[in-house]
Amino acid sequence: MDFAADISDDALDRRLGARLKAARLRAELTLDGLAKRTGVSRAMISRVERGESSPTAALLVRLGSGLGLSLSALLDESAGAGPLARRGDQAVWRDPASGYLRRNVSPYGTGSGFEIVEVVLPPGAQVELDSAAGSPALDQQIWVLDGALEVTLGETVHPLSTGDCLQMHLRGRIAYRNRSATPVRYAVILAARGGSLPDNAA
Repeated sequence: MDFAADISDDALDRRLGARLKAARLRAELTLDGLAKRTGVSRAMISRVERGESSPTAALLVRLGSGLGLSLSALLDESAGAGPLARRGDQAVWRDPASGYLRRNVSPYGTGSGFEIVEVVLPPGAQVELDSAAGSPALDQQIWVLDGALEVTLGETVHPLSTGDCLQMHLRGRIAYRNRSATPVRYAVILAARGGSLPDNAA
């Protein structure tokens, strides 16, 4: 697993905050308006926008989906760079809460109808993601590349092993858990149910 480890957290926090604020202003939303839409407090949104807080994956997904932005759109530094995304140029981000490491594999901003993300989840770690209310359902597939992963969707728990692939229509909360003593690596493939991936994909 050759994911980059030398990520400048402070610089990334500031860039994420600036992108979130710009998106909120484009949507003509106040801090209170976004707080109401996403269920995230006004104070927390303000801290994130100022780069004073390191947002977790769960928080970014909720704020991004409330603004019509995918996590990839928030994290990618090379949006619209063309149809080829070389591994060394792919955006990488680590969730400060779980240590989950996420790589945007697909070139972003090409108008493609699907998106591929590579994730490494550390031993014993869990990530829970929940889109803002009203976000559209997505087709999502989880393909385990190496290790064992537990995926919980609603009340259903899916234990997955290397090579397994789980398809789902995703809306709302989903949890990923690594109960093993070694990292698990998996791919997430997202597509809009109507065939065109919207910007609020998680």
